[in-house]
Amino acid sequence: MKACFVRKWVAILLVCLLVLQGCSVKMDAVKEELAPLRSINHSAEAVPAPKLEAATKQAAPPVKVSAQNQMPAKQIVKGIYVSAWSAVGNKLEQLIDLVDQTDLNAMVIDVKNDSGQVTYTSAVPMVNEIGANSHVIIRDLKGTLKRLKDKHIYTIARVVVFKDPYLSKKKSNYAMKTYQGGVWQDNKGIAWVDPYKEEVWEYNLQIAKEAAQLGFDEVQFDYVRFPENSKRVDAEVKFDNPRKWTKAQVIESFLSKAKERLGNEVYLSADVFGLTTSSDNDMGIGQDWSMISKQVHYISPMLYPSHYSNGMYGIKYPDLQPYAVIHKAISDANGKNSNLMRVSAPTAEIRPWYQDFTATWVKPHKKYGNVDVKEQIKAAREQGVEQFLLWNSNSTYSYR
Repeated sequence: MKACFVRKWVAILLVCLLVLQGCSVKMDAVKEELAPLRSINHSAEAVPAPKLEAATKQAAPPVKVSAQNQMPAKQIVKGIYVSAWSAVGNKLEQLIDLVDQTDLNAMVIDVKNDSGQVTYTSAVPMVNEIGANSHVIIRDLKGTLKRLKDKHIYTIARVVVFKDPYLSKKKSNYAMKTYQGGVWQDNKGIAWVDPYKEEVWEYNLQIAKEAAQLGFDEVQFDYVRFPENSKRVDAEVKFDNPRKWTKAQVIESFLSKAKERLGNEVYLSADVFGLTTSSDNDMGIGQDWSMISKQVHYISPMLYPSHYSNGMYGIKYPDLQPYAVIHKAISDANGKNSNLMRVSAPTAEIRPWYQDFTATWVKPHKKYGNVDVKEQIKAAREQGVEQFLLWNSNSTYSYR
């Protein structure tokens, strides 16, 4: 009996050892599966601070990889506008120092500017045909991008789309035309190209594609809209619109085409009027928040307090109250994004533009400085929006 009892317990012990060994094998397998995830997180954390921060709270689409380029890891972008003239020489070095000394980590650089000039040496056929880069400013764009990447600075190519007096002059058949057949001009005497013309789309997409291939992390479309003063525009302009699209439909269609052509190589963003966060229509310029948000990775409302009319949001003088303006605008933007997420629609992350300039033409106005910039950032951060871009047309910033 005793021998039988001993054999029984030996058998039980052997079974337990086998079970434990199996568990150990399973744990090793689990560790192997988790290892790549740890590696990804570790590589993100290894980027020198403060160039890369934790991911945003908003849902981010998966990073896509093309045969040619690997898109950079998503990050909380805190950037500044850099004009082409500021992207060269000592001025660029000063701006790099600003980024080094603060929590900034990105630059938005003019690739095609408000005058329609391409700022670098381009190989795009039509750019060369019309001489859009005949006055190159950034002579070594590739070298500039390498310098910025070595400093872990996220690079965004700004492409001004439909406000293009240069293309309108060189190829007047692409311009917005009056009912009498002449080239239409806005209140400042500036000609725009017709957003309905897909040849115009193609021209801008080729420039954007080249920017991506040169090494930019993101392409940002600005003036991706119709001119303001829509009543006057609609009364005077004969658009080339055989499909009978609305303005909002043509802007969305252009961005959809951009996503199709570029979306696997580079992040896409679009600048929109500040009031798109609150408006329930396209404001007559074709910028419908929901329609645009579905086509880009980032949407950047230009929330400059100086650009809001007195009394807007119940604020007597918006330029004097930057915190209040941004708080209301971001609250409305979050509401629009929540509605999109509720129906599982693609939703761009919010990355607003803030004012770092003094609007001397506004009465009354205040002199903007670091405190005012920080108030704007605070108002959005309190509502979960960490990303931002700072605008100063001369690329001279108070931010510290």
